[in-house]
Formats: sequence, C-alpha cells, structure tokens
Amino acid sequence: MSNAHANRTVSGFLGFMLCFSALFAAYAALTHATAGGPTGLQLFSQRSVAIETGCLLASSYTCGLMSLAIGSRRYAVTYLAGLITFVLGAAFLVLEVREFVGMIAVGAGPQRSAFLSAFFTLVGCHGLHVTAGLIWLAVMMAQVAIKGLHETVERRLLCFSLFWHALDIVWVWLFTVVYLMGGLS
Repeated sequence: MSNAHANRTVSGFLGFMLCFSALFAAYAALTHATAGGPTGLQLFSQRSVAIETGCLLASSYTCGLMSLAIGSRRYAVTYLAGLITFVLGAAFLVLEVREFVGMIAVGAGPQRSAFLSAFFTLVGCHGLHVTAGLIWLAVMMAQVAIKGLHETVERRLLCFSLFWHALDIVWVWLFTVVYLMGGLS
C-alpha cells in the first residue's frame, strides 16, 4: 500500500471514530433526558440485541476468513466468506430495523425525548454504516468477478475488511454503553 493510500485510510478511520465519539458523548449527556418517557430498561430487549450482536460478531469472523482467502488467492472461499458476511450483516440490519419499528409503534420514536433522539441517532448512524458496508461488499464481490483478485481489488477488499472490523468495535461499545448500561439504569 502506498503512503497516499495509507494516509487516506488512516484519515478515514480517524474521521469515522471522531464521528462516533461525538455521538457517544451526546448519548451519554442525554441518556437520562427522558422527559417522562420510557427508559432503556423499559424498551430494550436484551435477547434481541444479543442476537444482533452475535450476527455482527460472526460477520466479523467471516470477513476475516475472506481476508485470509484473498491472501491465499482462493476465489471460492473469498466468495463464500463474503456471502456469509453479507447475510449476517443483513440479518443484523433486519433485527435493528425491527427494533426501531417496534419502539416507534409504542410511541417511543426519536421525537419523544432527547434520550430517544440520541439513541436513534447513535444506533441509526451505526446501521447506516453497516448498510454502506454491505453495498461496498456487494460492489467488491462484483469487481472480484469481473477483474479477479487484481492488486487494486485486493487492496479495496482489505480496506473494506478494516472498515467492517471498525464497525464491530463501535458495536461492542454501543452494545455495552447503550444496551447493557442503559438497560440497567
């Protein structure tokens, strides 16, 4: 990887983390600003969030397998691991959207309180990044099909892998701060 590519990758990662740091800070400041509305303890389903977490962490594992397959130039394993990563990421999104729809259905939408606004912004921003990652992965799998594991395609897939793992790091923090600690208060 050239210095220019490395610098862009580092800059992108820092921007990504800065964005989520600001969202975490806003959530922390507003976590008790419920305006008499429901709290995390009343809203969050630990079982559903545990399944979401399992899907995303498993997708990180399969993404790692995809990276190893790229390195050993095994096309079939690259596709299979990419497909499983995509399916697990999509399952995560379906569960997250279902959670949002359920909360809105009981009147706990983002307009209800500052707490819920911060919650929907933080968790929704993560979900948007997962969506972008799934689109990126689909485009990259198409590029592998068209161009093969050309050096440029390989580098882009490895950058995708770093992005996907960073999403998992953010989710672990989100799971801990929002769902575990928020579900206790």
